Amino acid sequence: MPTGVHLRDVRQQLFHAAERILLREGPNALTSRAVTTEADVAKGVLHRHFTDFDAFLADLVRDRIARLADQSALLNAAAGTRTVGENLIATLTETFDPVSVALTSLVFFRDELRARLRSQGDGLPLLTEAREMLTAYLSAEREQGRIAADADVNSLALSLIGAAHLLFAGRPHNTQPNDEELTKMVHTVIADVIQRRLL
Repeated sequence: MPTGVHLRDVRQQLFHAAERILLREGPNALTSRAVTTEADVAKGVLHRHFTDFDAFLADLVRDRIARLADQSALLNAAAGTRTVGENLIATLTETFDPVSVALTSLVFFRDELRARLRSQGDGLPLLTEAREMLTAYLSAEREQGRIAADADVNSLALSLIGAAHLLFAGRPHNTQPNDEELTKMVHTVIADVIQRRLL
């Protein structure tokens, strides 16, 4: 088997193991030993492919960020369909799944991890890319006249991401806010720009 394929398989095996631990036990349980045990590989395997555990975590976060890019393409394609609120609610629910919320906590609390990820740009990784995704989507909806022409899409996206993160991260492990909470928050944030599109 070619080395590149083998390396990718091992990396993905370790990433999936880490995600299972995050879902089952939360970020505090995520250690190099826990990951290799969960992945059913020798303890040294992780360190053969990553310089240290923070390098592993940084690549785990980058892998999640790459998924956001795919999600962003789908969201932009959805502009003009359903309602703006429905698109935002579905996207925020997918964006703030339990694994992403746990990874965001790791980025908050691990200085070395945050420093490695910030070398790629400003802002808090995952949340920054999520904000950019919503900004692009809201810009597309503004161009289609579904929100006010003068809507500040950057501020709207920031408000939505910040409020959604508080809703999802402030809950007991592995639970999500109920639909009513999220729906109310989204419609409150976008109410003005939705109403003013008709003026």
